Amino acid sequence: MPSEERTTIRLDDPRALRAYAHPLRLSLIGMLRRNGPMTATQCAAALDENVPNCSFHLRQLAKYGLAERAPAADGRERPWQATANSTSWTDDSDDPETRMAADQLNAAILRQYVRRAEAYLAVRGEESAEWRAAAGFGDDMIYVTAEQLVDLAGRVEALLAPYRDRAGRAAGSRPVTIVQLAIPTPEEGAP
Repeated sequence: MPSEERTTIRLDDPRALRAYAHPLRLSLIGMLRRNGPMTATQCAAALDENVPNCSFHLRQLAKYGLAERAPAADGRERPWQATANSTSWTDDSDDPETRMAADQLNAAILRQYVRRAEAYLAVRGEESAEWRAAAGFGDDMIYVTAEQLVDLAGRVEALLAPYRDRAGRAAGSRPVTIVQLAIPTPEEGAP
């Protein structure tokens, strides 16, 4: 994967958006981004999948520029790496096919985060009191214009940026997923 500098790959093509929306592909890219280069065999073991399935999905990710072959330590090893630290995509396209594909990707990511949150809740009791107090859930209702929401998202991005640097992380730090949902909510009636 690229150095610690923040790199993003942008998906604008509906086919690429739909290809990325596959749950195993999302997991593979996430793992390559966290762990660095891995072989299909290593990916399969970590995800409790079979090697041919992981190999197929890694090739599909490469087809859309999300993964690539990494330099191998020896001739037999065939590791893969993510091509960027993050992925962004079109959410405001006027093209109905692109909008539908972006919605499919957003839904797949939401399902993945819900599963992750449920898995955390299952083991939360085993966490230290310090981590139980620090991690968790919350929500808030704010009133903003679309322009203010874009500004707010930029400020949140700036707040998170210093904590992404793996090389400069503090002793005792561990990976934490921060999920941002900005969902317009009806003023009246049920949410």
